[in-house]
Amino acid sequence: MGKKTIHVSDFTGQVLSADDEVVKVVVLEHPDLVAEPVQLDATPVDVESIDDAALDVAVVEIHDRHGGGEPRRVVLTASEFDAMATDVPMAQLLRTAERVKPPKARRAAEKIDYGTIEHAGRPHRGRVTEEEARLVRERLDEVNKRLADAGIRQVDPADPEHAARYGFPTAG
Repeated sequence: MGKKTIHVSDFTGQVLSADDEVVKVVVLEHPDLVAEPVQLDATPVDVESIDDAALDVAVVEIHDRHGGGEPRRVVLTASEFDAMATDVPMAQLLRTAERVKPPKARRAAEKIDYGTIEHAGRPHRGRVTEEEARLVRERLDEVNKRLADAGIRQVDPADPEHAARYGFPTAG
């Protein structure tokens, strides 16, 4: 038995022939994106207008008392941001401003343990341990409530991928 993969544009649903170029579009940030970045397949025609529609933006973090100590990320047009500089032009201000050091890498001690009820069922790239799978199966309602409260996709035992990942019985 063989498998046949059919590519379709995620944007239009158009079936792509083997000769068609498949363009990969990675969505890094979007208000509806729940977890990690996602990949969409498209045709070159689907993405032609992306460059034309692109905005010159400034992405800034605001570190203040709001947000419980966490910085707020704000996206605004570059012209709106530039207009905030009234003493010196923004281009000059950016050239002479103090550089920010990148955050230090997380230490191994801070590694998340998905085999605990606090983290079980959260999307992650690693292998699902038997402990995590058991927690998800035995305490599914509690896990899904926690995931929903955090705005993360919930575990669906009827979803074949989730069934395989967490060891739920499958129909068939």
